[in-house]
Amino acid sequence: MRMHIPAPRAHRTRRTLMLAAALALGAAGCSSSTSTSAAGGGSTSTPASTSSASAGAATVNTSSCGTKPGVQATGTPIPLGAIATNQPGTSFTDIPNMAKAYFDCVNANGGINGRPIKLYIETEQTNPAQIAADAKQLVQTDKVVGIIGNTSIIECSVDSSYWQKLGFYVIDSGIAPECYSTPNSAAVNMGPRYSSDGAVQYALAQHVSKIVFDQSNVPGTGYIAAGPNALAKAANVPIVQLTENVPISDASSVAIKEVNDAGPDGAVILNFTPPEALIILQAAQKLGLEDHVKMWGCSTPCNTDFLATSLGPKWNNKLFVNAELTPPDGTNTPSMNLYKAILKQYGSSVQGGIGSFSQMGFTEAEVMVHALESVSGPPYTVQNVNAAIKAVKDFNTGMLCQLWTYGDYPLHIPNNADYTVTADNGKMTTAQGCTAISAADPQIAQYRSAAGTAANAPTSS
Repeated sequence: MRMHIPAPRAHRTRRTLMLAAALALGAAGCSSSTSTSAAGGGSTSTPASTSSASAGAATVNTSSCGTKPGVQATGTPIPLGAIATNQPGTSFTDIPNMAKAYFDCVNANGGINGRPIKLYIETEQTNPAQIAADAKQLVQTDKVVGIIGNTSIIECSVDSSYWQKLGFYVIDSGIAPECYSTPNSAAVNMGPRYSSDGAVQYALAQHVSKIVFDQSNVPGTGYIAAGPNALAKAANVPIVQLTENVPISDASSVAIKEVNDAGPDGAVILNFTPPEALIILQAAQKLGLEDHVKMWGCSTPCNTDFLATSLGPKWNNKLFVNAELTPPDGTNTPSMNLYKAILKQYGSSVQGGIGSFSQMGFTEAEVMVHALESVSGPPYTVQNVNAAIKAVKDFNTGMLCQLWTYGDYPLHIPNNADYTVTADNGKMTTAQGCTAISAADPQIAQYRSAAGTAANAPTSS
């Protein structure tokens, strides 16, 4: 029997798991048998223009997320499901929790043809049997008609054939190879491989003499490392590959090893969740090592003002982070303002606040709502909902460098252009605008060949 966990208990659980960094990435319970369900919603494809009282303030009217402002959706809910990793050292539950917040907003403003969206969130601890059971729970018990917000270290590997067999076209935040290399998964993010590609690509553009790429020792490290390795090889720059067990117990030793391997003209590139990356960077600062390499870099999870604030001004313009989505600071667009407003009003379970993880959840919910609005239902079924998801083409999320397309392709990397941000007085600020990820990574080259113009369609804004 599924139990709904009230927000306060979820918050306490999350703080227990991530106390060392005081940064939460999500809060949706802590055990394999625990999940949450909530009615919620998303915005229309082109949110109404809104304004904020001051830069970064989320004071806009969230009624623009729906078609009937102030009208609560009623009737039979449209059930959707999500599966996310939530374990010590690694949690991605901020992403489906933000999707839920978006759905909550839509439900409060008309829903989908008057019907609310109900999102069931399952959490897992990198156990294949548990993950397979979560998928069956969503399909067989909860009767979900769509899968959105999946963010798991191995879920794509475990469930890919199951989703294909049942005709689900998943909108997710990819990590495992199958999130990007199969017909039934399309991510709004680049995932650790292509995000790390972006971080390494920026370092190579700074003419570093060597790359040290360090990541958490979890399933898939070889797949992730293959991208940075291909880029470094194409640039004739040596690369050292490292892995660390998480949670990290001796960050000082890790930082010393990285700096010694990189040398004064080299770059250290990290691929960790924010708490683990922060531990390494703070250890480097305590040892006075922040200036002992040419630059430090990080994949997308480090793109959060919390990390920049925690590091302080000593890291100004020394840490460069891949940003798979539009940097939120200083961006005054309808989509960004709505994102901040929803996060403020409905995102109490989103522990990490403004940052890439909550942006991913927002974007996934945007795409799902856009698809649902094109369905002629009710009824809403696996067949008509997933046909609508697959048909999403050239959708401007307002959060990505390029228009987002699902498409009928053997593989999907619809987000393959990035920004770079840098820590500057407690904020992550833009260091480089939209830049296509190098096709030196053979999987990027394969996707662009398969998707044609949809692979690099720029946004109009």
